[in-house]
Amino acid sequence: MKQLFPIKHVLGYLLSLVLSAVALVVLIPDLSYTLKMTILLVCAAIQASIQLFLFMHIKEAEDTKSTLYINIIYALFVGLVTIFGTLLTMLWGYM
Repeated sequence: MKQLFPIKHVLGYLLSLVLSAVALVVLIPDLSYTLKMTILLVCAAIQASIQLFLFMHIKEAEDTKSTLYINIIYALFVGLVTIFGTLLTMLWGYM
């Protein structure tokens, strides 16, 4: 019965809830902008890794491990190109 209860998933879900609460609470106190952004980015990175490793089972498939990591890197590249391309055209006035 112990093997049937998904304790890792429950703990991952609770940790995700705690990290989301920290991200919301960090906006309330009078902290510097740099400290707020640092806390938010650290919480976001931890939560993204929890999602990848616990809920998307990224480390379970040994035969397709390199393909998964290449896909993640490609998705990050596409996201960053989209973000910085938008900033380039809308904020920095590229013509």
